[in-house]
Amino acid sequence: AIFVFGAWAGLSHGGVLVGLAACGVMMSIVSTASDLMQDFKTGYLTLASPRSMFISQVIGTGMGCVIAPCVFWLFYKAFSNIGTSGTEYPAPYAIVYRNMAILGVDGFNSLPENCLTLCYIFFAAAIAINLIRDLAPHKVSRFIPLPMAMAIPFYIGSYFAIDMFLGSVILFVWEKLNKAKADAFGPAVASGLICGDGIWTLPQSILALAKVKPPICMKFLSRAANAKVDSFLAG
Repeated sequence: AIFVFGAWAGLSHGGVLVGLAACGVMMSIVSTASDLMQDFKTGYLTLASPRSMFISQVIGTGMGCVIAPCVFWLFYKAFSNIGTSGTEYPAPYAIVYRNMAILGVDGFNSLPENCLTLCYIFFAAAIAINLIRDLAPHKVSRFIPLPMAMAIPFYIGSYFAIDMFLGSVILFVWEKLNKAKADAFGPAVASGLICGDGIWTLPQSILALAKVKPPICMKFLSRAANAKVDSFLAG
């Protein structure tokens, strides 16, 4: 939708905005359909009524049309840097879709130098790593990382990879202590932690909107930024 509508409108007629608008509409439709299919699968496993689930989905979608703009307004007012790269809420999808819209309007000339060459190299490398992982024995393949998992920190930021690493360490220790309980309750505990982290953003935005400052905070800095902080603290 981005490429088709962006190229159709053209740069002189706001092709970037047209492509982003079409993308927003299509993403809303596709994400709703995707969630509905996941819910149907869960309902099938739990023997729930498909008709009731569909009606609930329609009601939830209607509520989302009202709640989602209100939540966005709350975040927009509470955090001045929302959507900015490198912040707590970088909005990675917005950057990707904007670049795709520009690419659809301007063509490959809008890409940086050697960008396509790097795309070809990493695309071939991802396929090669997946093939090696699938063909190698299990004792060897379990040490070969998944390219998709490696790409997540580059896509949404390092904080997600750090959280997943800490969770993996906890699960590894738990399996060593009690493998049966770790296999049984590990997914439930992980789901609760992920949901809790997501739900906390709402009261966090309310506290930020009320100008409530936390007594302590923690942030991971790059080596260059950490050197600047150390030199500043040293006087």
